[in-house]
Amino acid sequence: MTCQNNDSKLDAVMELLIENGFEGFADVLRVLLNEAMKIERDNALGAALYERSDNRKGYANGYKPRTVDTRVGRLTVDVPQVRGDVDFYPSSLERGCRSERALKLAIAEMYVKGISTRRVTDVLEKMCGLDISSSQVSRAAEALDEQLGKWRNRLLGEYPYLMLDAHYEKVRKNGSVRDCAILTAVGINTKGRREVIGVSVSLSEAEPHWRAFLKSLRTRGLTGVKYAVSDDHDGLKNALKAEMTGVIWQRCQCHLQRNAASYVHKMSMRGQVAEDLRDVFNAKDRLSADKRLQECVEKYRSTAPELAAWMEENIPDGLNVFALPKEHRRRMRTTNTLERLNQEINRRTRVARLFPNEESLLRLVSAIEMEISEDWLAEKRYLTMETENESESADSNDKKIYRKKVA
Repeated sequence: MTCQNNDSKLDAVMELLIENGFEGFADVLRVLLNEAMKIERDNALGAALYERSDNRKGYANGYKPRTVDTRVGRLTVDVPQVRGDVDFYPSSLERGCRSERALKLAIAEMYVKGISTRRVTDVLEKMCGLDISSSQVSRAAEALDEQLGKWRNRLLGEYPYLMLDAHYEKVRKNGSVRDCAILTAVGINTKGRREVIGVSVSLSEAEPHWRAFLKSLRTRGLTGVKYAVSDDHDGLKNALKAEMTGVIWQRCQCHLQRNAASYVHKMSMRGQVAEDLRDVFNAKDRLSADKRLQECVEKYRSTAPELAAWMEENIPDGLNVFALPKEHRRRMRTTNTLERLNQEINRRTRVARLFPNEESLLRLVSAIEMEISEDWLAEKRYLTMETENESESADSNDKKIYRKKVA
């Protein structure tokens, strides 16, 4: 009897495909889902419909219609019901619920990438045959904003080292297009792991915005900062002095190399100037670096006086890294970590090009930086900050500590 029933269902499926071709996929899926749920109910009850069995745990109790959204459109299926001491719900529909959640996340991701609500709706209708409303897109965005906001506002702790930078994207503001600054802070904690500890969006990187940004980090529990590296931002330097008194400030050596090139008017000299600066930066200690710097200044004082004056005034800001342990200097003398982070942001923001508001820009940047930060925490330590035995015991707790912060 069961074999005949299965054969009849298979015949029905084949007939649907023959008559309707690709257009019949939705009906085929509905039939298959209904049969799969019946089989699963039989397994849960320990017996088929009307079957007498000592292994029976409960009884069938009809069907309940339910509409689900799938990739082939909206389907109404018959969900089998049971009575008795049996906890049953079709796993196929549980997977369908996960698909529905994934669909909402896809909507949110498209929204994150800067696609307008109307375009999101149009794309989903063409892809899935679904009638997605603007309110659904907004709710999905709100759910994502809640998650990202929780990450941005999580409690911090002790971070001896900071990397700070500003990156610009275009945003529509009051009917005009403005350059909007993304302020980002990467911290190295006492276990030597790096993570993004702060991100903010403002209309500039002036001192008030940096001060508000740094103050927000302290409000969230940031302590123990001894050293910060960044490019030459006047607003940032003044904000550091005001909000984090006593922190050693290091000017990024890579940016110094690039800045020096603008003071070398002869192309034939640029290679030599770059090599001389590398000798200064790679000195064994601060005393040696100062000595080599003075030699470079004297070397170019007559042939390139503007360069010599610039070097004498600016290069010392790039030598403060010598205050750190030798094994930390190579990675903490530049903002290369943030440069690579900004490259990833650029790769994603090219999809949007122009953001409708500051909130949409913050949403996208937060999502990118959160993912990258979590990857960093799962990777090998960025710096060795303690003894080998302490390092081994700390490794097993790092992920638990981070998850607790986010929660």
